[in-house]
Amino acid sequence: MNTQTKLLIIDDDPDYVAGIRSVLEKAEYSVDVAYNPKDGFQALQSKQYDLLLLDIMMGRGAEGIALARKLRKDPKLRELPVLIITGIREQIAFLFPGQPVHPHFVELDELVEKPVEPKLLLEKVSALLKMAEEKKSQAKK
Repeated sequence: MNTQTKLLIIDDDPDYVAGIRSVLEKAEYSVDVAYNPKDGFQALQSKQYDLLLLDIMMGRGAEGIALARKLRKDPKLRELPVLIITGIREQIAFLFPGQPVHPHFVELDELVEKPVEPKLLLEKVSALLKMAEEKKSQAKK
């Protein structure tokens, strides 16, 4: 893996973050962490990342959804691939059969449930990075 590939995790659970960060760093990704949406958004504005790993349930509720929507409206950040890693299905009985319940609920690239197996996490991250790279290549043509 290219050590220049920069990932940002935004999740308020330090223990969970430590686990997935370890998996990603062992795969030679450069990983930054923000423990709340506000700090995460500031990080996204100050540095360039290749992928965002985002939790939904933070702070007073589903603050991750608000952040994902904000990203999709931002001209500089709207193309950033987002992998949502959440326990939302278990917590509020939402069903995500691969697509949002409503097409305008929140635009996302991929969603996995907590806890995520390390192998699946790495597969999803790799696939999203590859997809983003292909989009960039096509845009240049």
